[in-house]
Amino acid sequence: MKKLLLVFGLVVGSLALTFGQGTELGARFGAVRGGAGVAFDAVLSMGQFNRLHADVGIDFDQGGLYVEVLDDFLYRPLGGEAFYWYVGAGVGLGVFDDFILAVPFEIGLEYKFNTVPLILGIDYRPELQLTPDFDFNGNSIGLNVRYRLGG
Repeated sequence: MKKLLLVFGLVVGSLALTFGQGTELGARFGAVRGGAGVAFDAVLSMGQFNRLHADVGIDFDQGGLYVEVLDDFLYRPLGGEAFYWYVGAGVGLGVFDDFILAVPFEIGLEYKFNTVPLILGIDYRPELQLTPDFDFNGNSIGLNVRYRLGG
């Protein structure tokens, strides 16, 4: 598990240097696959209305590690310039008692402070679990706190 976290950190760090100002790093608190957990959260800008949202989470209830990478393909301001909403989909991999492969979906709302490089958000992530059994999990809600690199 430590090796996986190290590899993820190196990949995110490299991408952060590549993408620069569109990068956000932080944490996601709340439900990871329906259980209480915490995740390292990274967002990489891929354009004005597109971004890559990645998490490495630990589920305290089920005792496992979960990795998600989502493409937020609709990312738009809501009203003023500080509120944003987004939807996306991606892939999720979990190491619990069994190996889990899933297709997570995401819808969220976030607030970007103009005076400090801080982002607060909340998201809902239902998923279709493909392995070991086909199932639907609709219990993942999280609070995101991220720091925007580059100010």
